[in-house]
Amino acid sequence: MATVVIMPRQGQSVESCIITAFNKKVGDTVEKGDVLFSYETDKSSFDEPAPESGKLLAVFCEEGDDVPCLENVCVIGKDGEDISEFMPKSDAPAEAPAEKVETTPAAAVVDAPAATATAPAVGEHTAISPRARILAEKTHADLLKAIPTGPNGRIIERDVQRLIDLGLTVSPAARAEYTAATEGSGINGKVVLGDLNRTEAAPAPAEAPVAPACEYVDEKLPNIRRVIAKSMHASLSTMAQLTLNASFDATKLLALRASLKSGAEKMGLANITLNDMVLFAVSRVLLNHRSLNAHYLDDTMRFFNTVNLGVAVDTDRGLLVPTVFGAEKMSLDELSRAAKSVITGAQSGTINPDLLKGGTFTVTNLGSLGIESFTPVINPPQTGILGVDTITRRIKEVNGEDVTYPAMGLSLTFDHRALDGAPAAKFLKELCFALENFDLLLAK
Repeated sequence: MATVVIMPRQGQSVESCIITAFNKKVGDTVEKGDVLFSYETDKSSFDEPAPESGKLLAVFCEEGDDVPCLENVCVIGKDGEDISEFMPKSDAPAEAPAEKVETTPAAAVVDAPAATATAPAVGEHTAISPRARILAEKTHADLLKAIPTGPNGRIIERDVQRLIDLGLTVSPAARAEYTAATEGSGINGKVVLGDLNRTEAAPAPAEAPVAPACEYVDEKLPNIRRVIAKSMHASLSTMAQLTLNASFDATKLLALRASLKSGAEKMGLANITLNDMVLFAVSRVLLNHRSLNAHYLDDTMRFFNTVNLGVAVDTDRGLLVPTVFGAEKMSLDELSRAAKSVITGAQSGTINPDLLKGGTFTVTNLGSLGIESFTPVINPPQTGILGVDTITRRIKEVNGEDVTYPAMGLSLTFDHRALDGAPAAKFLKELCFALENFDLLLAK
């Protein structure tokens, strides 16, 4: 009996996933455990293994498709098996069943009379997905200028969307007779009926100026980059953000860190870092400042009685912020291990999406990159975010003499809608004191 492969649900909050690559095509023999396709949520990426051995009989989606969770993606079985029960109820499959691949001509799409009546031929390209054609018909996209990125030179939905983004469209009146070389004079360069006559009648200038060649590469934004862009834009355009900067004497903190590093293995402790120590101090101090351990929800403030600490992580795919839940209840060693666990998951791209939400406050560290001060951007609907800066040498007066000391900078951005400058400054002052006297904080 044929086996259907569905789009898995990675976390309770995930409604759909984007297929990034197919490793197998219709007609291929697959073994149990072979990677059929790769897919991603807005934050993580995954590979889907074959649940059974057999032949890939049908594929219902394309690379780049946003597929709802639990929807059928492909079917594995034996030649001749009936797979009609797995076929999508609407829209034609992206690829025909294996036994029909050799007998179905590639030009079948072009032969359809309805298609030629509503959309132009696509030049040398004879294949276009149903979703791409429907989108082109709705938006009047100029398919002659499409650059296919689908399998086997197929125009897919994202190729049409690129035409729309670039303003490459053609009016219905000019659709029947225009060519790919026709330049549009309509809004945003749209090809209109008047451009057909103008193209034929306009003589070429005797000596047209030649623009210097400019080499460049266009790369489509990955899904995670679009999500980050949308979130950061929403944060800066809807909040009243203000950043306060302070520093503290890190002498004791550095000494304790050196002691922990040298004795960690003997004591069975994790490799506790300076960042772990900052996270620990934040989790203790934050409960004394409820407006920063909160969510701003338009006309409502939601105050939390636990600290779910977001940890900003730089990954190959972009910025991710996994959450350490209940951080204020953990020892320094427990917090260090929990932080490393979610950081590793985020960097590998396999973290559960449920661990990428629910934060009540976020810490981001650029100190290791030598940044002395910066303006971190709040992760809405949180009301604050702490930036950790690098350590610099500063001078202070001790018993009438100037002495140098290691100063660690902290940059606190807060939402001025949720709290005023004085309460934010009080949090920063208390946090500096806690970090400057970390040994006393551990004694509590």
